[in-house]
Amino acid sequence: MSRSLLDLVGRYADAHTDPLGVAQTPVCGLSMVRAIYPGELQVAINRPLVAMVLQGRKTVTMGSESFELSPGEALLISADVPTVSQITQASQAAPYYALVLEIDLSIINEIADAIVLPPGQSGPISVEPFDPNIEDVAVRLMRLLDRSGAISVLGDGLLKEMHYWVLSGRHSAAIRRLGATNGHAQRISKAIGLIRQHYAQAIRVNELAAAAGMSVSSFHQHFRAATTLSPLQFQKQLRLIEARRQMVAKGTNIADAAYAVGYESVPQFTREYSRLFGVPPGRDLRQSKLDAAG
Repeated sequence: MSRSLLDLVGRYADAHTDPLGVAQTPVCGLSMVRAIYPGELQVAINRPLVAMVLQGRKTVTMGSESFELSPGEALLISADVPTVSQITQASQAAPYYALVLEIDLSIINEIADAIVLPPGQSGPISVEPFDPNIEDVAVRLMRLLDRSGAISVLGDGLLKEMHYWVLSGRHSAAIRRLGATNGHAQRISKAIGLIRQHYAQAIRVNELAAAAGMSVSSFHQHFRAATTLSPLQFQKQLRLIEARRQMVAKGTNIADAAYAVGYESVPQFTREYSRLFGVPPGRDLRQSKLDAAG
């Protein structure tokens, strides 16, 4: 692993991290995660992404599978799946740092035909050592972040190059399926996009199935195969995750956050929040404030 990449990510993340530990960048889909203490369990529904751990350690669980990430290892998520993760090693002297790239399906579609599929298949989540080609592009991209003129001219090309190396790896087939226009993964992705866009509204499953071009029964089957959840479970988790983000990052109170994400009952919101995150929202917020202060 390149020491220069760790230094570049550390310097940027230290200056730009928000209360949730995320540092957004001017490059679409590129962000960093920083933590100075081991954290509580975090629930998320991830978009397809590559996360490169540069310092510290993290555990990620999907269903019955758990993955341990150490410095020099990358997590690849090639589908919209729910995960439970925990930063297990981080301190003020040696913060946890990770560089995250969300996979852009439009770029995948643009370059897919130029790449021969390599052998090898995997599930929706895997961990492997850094690809040196991806690491090289990441270093060059990081060096441009504070130079807006250079980013505007060179950023898109470097982003495309990074996607090229992601798509050239042994997980190419799974990633390429996401962009296949008439494939099940792309159809389910359209429905997931609608849920993400309208998560606070009541959504009919037959409307999602129609958007995916499937019968309701086929849609249920393929949706669960892709995400491990039913469409309504997926929407519920999105609502709760977004409510937590609003409370922690924006200071929104519990009731306002519940109503903002589509709940009509605060007690119901509290019960379902406690079920998903393991603690009621009030206690979770208090702990988050203590962690941020410490």
